[in-house]
Amino acid sequence: MSELKEYKCPNCSGRLEFDTKSQKLKCPYCDGTFDPDIFDDGKQYDLNVEKWEDADYLVYSCKSCGGTIMADKDTAASKCPYCDSPVVMIGNVSGDLKPKRIIPFKYDKEQAKEEYRKHLKGKVLLPKAFRSEAAFEEIKGIYVPFWLFDGKANAKMWFDATRSHTHREGDYEVTETRYYKLFRSGSIEFAHVPVDASEKIDDELSQSVEPFDSKGLKDFNDNYLAGYFADRYSVSAKDSVDIADERIMNSTRHMFDSTTSHYDTAVPSASSIHLMHGRQEYVMYPMWMMNVRYKDKRYVFAMNGQTGKFVGDLPVDTMKSRFIALGVFLLATIVVALLQLLAIGVK
Repeated sequence: MSELKEYKCPNCSGRLEFDTKSQKLKCPYCDGTFDPDIFDDGKQYDLNVEKWEDADYLVYSCKSCGGTIMADKDTAASKCPYCDSPVVMIGNVSGDLKPKRIIPFKYDKEQAKEEYRKHLKGKVLLPKAFRSEAAFEEIKGIYVPFWLFDGKANAKMWFDATRSHTHREGDYEVTETRYYKLFRSGSIEFAHVPVDASEKIDDELSQSVEPFDSKGLKDFNDNYLAGYFADRYSVSAKDSVDIADERIMNSTRHMFDSTTSHYDTAVPSASSIHLMHGRQEYVMYPMWMMNVRYKDKRYVFAMNGQTGKFVGDLPVDTMKSRFIALGVFLLATIVVALLQLLAIGVK
């Protein structure tokens, strides 16, 4: 069987877990707290050369209770289903690059549940029964693998722009429109452009919980994984470059568009964007994933484990939606009718 790594309290030998409040490993039995780095093996990890230990198994033995743990090839950290011990599955990430850095969790499970409850507040179209009948199928903290890309964009953009001015000339209202050809050029440098490196996590979902604050990145230490799930990358940096390039190009266009805001209209007519690739970095970002079941349908929610940003689609009460739409239609009809009566009265 492959190797499992777990962490014992030096005081009482209890199982240590990473505590989001203290940002340390904490023993739930004696409340001892320990800096994650005191358990470090002293190795320096280099993205280009350092790799995990050489083994590749999918079956593990828990060191606490002896239970057998099975995991798929992309699981790097989990919990024992028998004694709930947090474990890091060294064998499942064998032969792969180690992450260079990691952002530790700042929000724990109870805080994630509280953000979920806040997410439901004020949703007038939410079915009333959803709040009471929807049940958590699963809630887990996951360290999701990301590639971070640095780059530079050299861009040129042309716009067809207009400015309009309206004034009165006697009995007439005259609109004067002027037409312009705009040209913009410049260079923009980008740092830490993130791309989700896990096939399990939907790219749209992972992007929706952004941004992560890269100032919170710490040198990778697998002690941070204790008590959480973690995936190794299943999408290589090479296969992620196109997504990073697309994000950089879209951001470049948006920034250049913002320089034309003092015109009434500005439509891009042509563009030339040349990208220069910089360094890349393999990191892990914290996310809470929640599966909620309601009326035989599963709803997926996600929360940024660093900032608390919460996202997820909710069901809509169709009857409420129809009543509100009808109410808006009737209100608009009444307002139009009143305006027409006032206009007749003025005449």
